[in-house]
Amino acid sequence: MLYRALFWLVLKRLPAETAHHVGFALLRAAMWLPGVRALVRRLCAARDPALRLHVFGREVPSPLGLAAGFDKDGKGPAALAALGFGAIEVGTITAQPQPGNPRPRMFRLPRDRALVNRLGFNNQGAEVAARRLARRPAVPLLGINIGKTKVVTEDGALADYAASAERLAPLADYLVVNVSSPNTPGLRDLQAVEKLRPLLAHVRATLDRACPARRVPLLVKIAPDLADDDIDRVADLALELGLDGVIATNTTIARAGLATPADEVAALGAGGLSGAPLRERALAVLRRLRARTGGKLVLIAAGGVESADDAWARIRAGATLVQGYTGFVYGGPLWPRRVHRGLSRHLAAAGLTSLADAVGSEPPPS
Repeated sequence: MLYRALFWLVLKRLPAETAHHVGFALLRAAMWLPGVRALVRRLCAARDPALRLHVFGREVPSPLGLAAGFDKDGKGPAALAALGFGAIEVGTITAQPQPGNPRPRMFRLPRDRALVNRLGFNNQGAEVAARRLARRPAVPLLGINIGKTKVVTEDGALADYAASAERLAPLADYLVVNVSSPNTPGLRDLQAVEKLRPLLAHVRATLDRACPARRVPLLVKIAPDLADDDIDRVADLALELGLDGVIATNTTIARAGLATPADEVAALGAGGLSGAPLRERALAVLRRLRARTGGKLVLIAAGGVESADDAWARIRAGATLVQGYTGFVYGGPLWPRRVHRGLSRHLAAAGLTSLADAVGSEPPPS
């Protein structure tokens, strides 16, 4: 209730991107106050042992993660983890620093519990992020999401992604190749299998060279706007190349079925839509990936996750981890705790003592 009042009375009156920076800065600052981080952890940490699971060689306290985009530069993963997230994915990080697209570039659609953004991979670059993350924040599972620098042409994409991968690999519990943001011109073209195959193979080789002592798990993040046949091709490619997982999904360029009047939406301009309107398509993509890969890959679900019910549906559909972003923005700092409590209730109702037993437990379609 307190966060809801703060959101409607203060944060909603600020531009969306400004509110994000203010809220995130306040959270990071608060965690430096004596005793605050320990108090927050006691209040927010996932304590149900049934929610614990092993993924990518690490034990995490819950399947709920924070999606890339919230902490683009790795400024506060430990502060975010203190809120109860089992995994934090930072980024998207590019090899070169870049300012992103002109402001305003993030917008709220409160009636749809959604956001539209065209941030354009604004970040300080791989070198700055690597120096910051070298302090190894106290995060159960740290993912690093990398993308293409805007000024780099498609011909230079392999070298650009490889430069980020080489610099960041030693710091990542898993690394994500993002080819699905709609806000970098030409980026989504790299999802085509004939272009994606050499890119992923090159990044995989770079990771192995940069970290010879351990295998850094490699995932690819895909768009919800892919045709079903293209989803199948990406799934087949991931198996062919020995990828470790797929993240489904990024934001969408679709605008159908919104409660916000169409003229208001059109006035916002281009950008990726996230939040509740993405729920059904993101779940459908996840189900298709699970059916195609047969449980051989780690699937991470994102897009329209607002509640424990949403998270439970993704887990039963095959997701090992579930990520939130827009749900967290609207739900506030206690949102992870509410999701954890709801997941515990779902497990108890299903008669299960381990969340791992729920992954992929949804009956196949008849």
